[in-house]
Amino acid sequence: MSRKPLIAGNWKMNVNHIEAVGLVQKLAWALGDFKYDPTKAECLVIPPFVDLRGVQTLIESDKMPLKWGAQDVSEHENGAYTGDISAEMLVKLGCSYVIVGHSERRQYHHESDFIVNEKARNALAHDITPIICVGEGLEIRRAGEHVPFTLAQVEAALADRSAAEVAQVVIAYEPIWAIGTGEVATPEDAQEVCGAIRGKIAELYDEEIAAQVRVLYGGSVKASTIVALMVKPDIDGVLVGGASLNPDEFAFITRFYEVSQKTN
Repeated sequence: MSRKPLIAGNWKMNVNHIEAVGLVQKLAWALGDFKYDPTKAECLVIPPFVDLRGVQTLIESDKMPLKWGAQDVSEHENGAYTGDISAEMLVKLGCSYVIVGHSERRQYHHESDFIVNEKARNALAHDITPIICVGEGLEIRRAGEHVPFTLAQVEAALADRSAAEVAQVVIAYEPIWAIGTGEVATPEDAQEVCGAIRGKIAELYDEEIAAQVRVLYGGSVKASTIVALMVKPDIDGVLVGGASLNPDEFAFITRFYEVSQKTN
């Protein structure tokens, strides 16, 4: 089954609402210069909450070939949860995707597998695609337990979800040990775990569902590494951090398919 690649740029806690408009404009120009074909790859920007309205207005008014999403969502529907953002709020802002369970949320906000599962459930209930992040730290990698650890996170995140719901999710493998540690994740490292994730989904559901789920890789993705990652059979896109703040580099990453064709 053909899975359209998803190139997602997570801006994290960077860029105010004025800068966000400029960044999206520059990205759109860069993609135009590179003759971006949205039928070959889906380009997604994921700004901070306060930037979402400005990004939505610009993309919709200029009919840009971009999608936008949010960096987090509450597990609660609504109520007295100061600081939380509900799925319904994201729907009203036109978000089609939301990140759940990012390693930084798990580490700094102590989000458990249960909370990640609840957030994914809430997103799906509002027809928002959750990008469920999983991945291991350096000690787990060095112990050789990276695959079972990551698969346990996948299983916990998908618990109690129907096959139809799972077919809609995106799983992003982000090896925490490859971010800011001096260690390097190779395309083979990424494929090993992304392939195992697809195998786990097939085990939990079936091969057809597993063939529909897009599995991304996230971990210091750059223009210089994108082609080597995207030729792997179980990597369906990337979750980009710092490089997504550089419109020219992110545009280059998004049109990886053109570079890949030239190098084959």
